[in-house]
Amino acid sequence: MKAQFGFAVTALALFLAGCGSGSDLNAAANQTVAPLQQIAPPSGGDWTQMVSQTPEGGYRIGNPNAPVKLVEYASLTCPHCRAFSADATTALRDTYVRSGQVSWEFRNFLLGAPDVALSLLARCQPDAAFFRTIEQIYTQQSEFIAAIDEAEGRTIGALPPEQQIPPLARAMDLESFFARRGMPAARFNQCVGNQAAVRQLTDLTNRAAAPGANQVTGTPTFFINGERAEVDTWARLEPVLRAAIGG
Repeated sequence: MKAQFGFAVTALALFLAGCGSGSDLNAAANQTVAPLQQIAPPSGGDWTQMVSQTPEGGYRIGNPNAPVKLVEYASLTCPHCRAFSADATTALRDTYVRSGQVSWEFRNFLLGAPDVALSLLARCQPDAAFFRTIEQIYTQQSEFIAAIDEAEGRTIGALPPEQQIPPLARAMDLESFFARRGMPAARFNQCVGNQAAVRQLTDLTNRAAAPGANQVTGTPTFFINGERAEVDTWARLEPVLRAAIGG
C-alpha cells in the first residue's frame, strides 16, 4: 500500500478507506484501577510537558525512558481516531503519561490529501503544542472535511499533486484555524508548500504500511513496547497498558 495524493479531493471514501481496523469492539476486559507508581520527572518537572520528535518520525510525549512505550498510528481524518482521541486523551495524558510509566508516540498515517494538509500544519506548530493541536483538530474534523465543496474539490483535484495542498488547506479553512493558534500567514504558506515535509510524511506512512509482521492496515493501530496491541478503542487499550505496567 502506497500513499498517493493525485486524486480528486472530494472522494471521501478514499480518505477514510483505511480508517478502523475492523476488530471486535464489544465489551472491554476488566481493568485494574490501582494507583500507578510514580516515576519522578527531572528537576520537579511534569512528564506531560515533555514533547519531542522521534527518529522514527513521530512525536512523543512523556518520559523517553518510560518502561511502557505506546506508539499510535493514526489519521487526522479518521472518525475512529477521533473517537479514540475523545475517549482516551485526558486519562492517557494525565494518568499514564504523567506517572512516567508510559510514553505516548503519535505517528501520522495518511489516508488522503486532507490528511496531508492537516498533518503538515500540526507538525509546523511548536513541539510542545503538537498533542494539544491534534486533539483540537479531531474536535473539528467533520467541519474541515465538509468545508470542501464539490466544485472546489474538482478544481483542486485537477491540479498536479504537488500543487494541491495549499489550496486544499485554504478550502478547509485551516489558515483561520492555525492563525487562532498563533501561526502567522507566512509560516502557514511555508508549511503547506513544504514538499520535503510531504515526502517525509509519505515515507512514514509507506514504511508503516509495508508488508511484514507489523504492517499497519487501518487506523488507529497501537504498539506497546514494539508488540501490536489488537485493540482500537480506549476501553480495550487501557487494560493492556495496565497489564504492561504490571498492575
